[in-house]
Amino acid sequence: MDCFDPRTSAVTRFPTTAWTMRLSCRSSSASFALAWTNFRNGWAGHLRGGYDAFLHDKRAWVGDYALFMAIKDAHDGKPWYDWPNELRHRESGATALAMHRLDLTDSVGAYLFGQFLFFRQWQELRQHAQERGIRLIGDVPIFVSPDSTDVWAYPQGYILDANLRPRIVAGVPPDYFSRTGQLWGNPHYDWDEMRRKRVRVVGRPSCATLELVDLVRIDHFRGFCAAWQVPAGESTAVNGKWVPGPAGELFDRLRADLGGLPVIAEDLGEITPDVYALRDALGLPGMKVLQFAFDKPTNPFLPHNYPANCIAYTGTHDNDTTHGWWATAPENEKQFYRKYTDRDGSDIAWDLIRLAWASVADLAITPLQDVLYLGTEARMNLPGVGQGYWRWRMPAGALDEKRLERLTEVTEVFGRVREQVK
Repeated sequence: MDCFDPRTSAVTRFPTTAWTMRLSCRSSSASFALAWTNFRNGWAGHLRGGYDAFLHDKRAWVGDYALFMAIKDAHDGKPWYDWPNELRHRESGATALAMHRLDLTDSVGAYLFGQFLFFRQWQELRQHAQERGIRLIGDVPIFVSPDSTDVWAYPQGYILDANLRPRIVAGVPPDYFSRTGQLWGNPHYDWDEMRRKRVRVVGRPSCATLELVDLVRIDHFRGFCAAWQVPAGESTAVNGKWVPGPAGELFDRLRADLGGLPVIAEDLGEITPDVYALRDALGLPGMKVLQFAFDKPTNPFLPHNYPANCIAYTGTHDNDTTHGWWATAPENEKQFYRKYTDRDGSDIAWDLIRLAWASVADLAITPLQDVLYLGTEARMNLPGVGQGYWRWRMPAGALDEKRLERLTEVTEVFGRVREQVK
């Protein structure tokens, strides 16, 4: 998630996915256990009305989620497709599920209560931010985990085999980040089934996330035009194929549900003209990443080629930090950069911040690591690598007055103070 102040354009990145906020927010601490016990036993009566309203408002998912997590705990954390047959197949196992719901009443209730507390506290935080002119950006991934409430609760919406495991999995072909592509392992949607049942499996996370944030970046936007499908069991993503998706049909329904499309299209990677056409037809801003820019004057990531309706980034959570990128950039890119900017690269992170802020892009974003001028040791993520990333945290006091003053200055100079943007 990005948290940014339009008055200063200061941006902080927090690693989240569409359902992170509802899948991993229950605390296992002694304080939470005591709070749940007291609430269950009738204390904190002032919360009861809000709790009941929460369960009603979130009834589309919260009951399934709580039961899913309670059963998962009872089976030592095993993925749902390794549970006993009567628990995997919800329709044929309705009686067994009802018995488990009864047996696990306390655990189910604890998960429901944890979600209630999280949403209540988050809305207080969001209101606090809004009162200070701060808006929040969230991420919605195009796919979900195979071991998720979403797939367990509605397996018909995904391309699964008779044992409810993915027949094909998601990924991307070889690209800038990986010679063998990225094998994500997520199940693909059965779009035909969703059309027949008019199911909003993808729209639901977007709607839910927008209850928590003000703007959503939809990851892997190109997958709505065509997605890379890899047979399950492959060790890399090389042997896949592009399969058409729902394109504008899905977004028309989403616009109707939301009353608009407060969405950023993640349009990076191997992009075909139909993806840009869909993005532009929907009026969505795309992403412009400066670290990808410096090879030739016609590169669309160079600021002089930007449309106003875009988001400019120095780099994203998937890139190295700008300092780390520059340390290993090919010499031809460095030479082009020096000609383009008339700068020598000695202050590379702040050079790119200035380029992004000076561009016509409606919004400019930089990872906090670039503001702090950190190297590869602070990289947030390396696509295709499952372990060892998403661990960087800003040390206390790192964002000092000197850096804040510099960020304020560049924001004012390029008219990105909120009062100037109006």
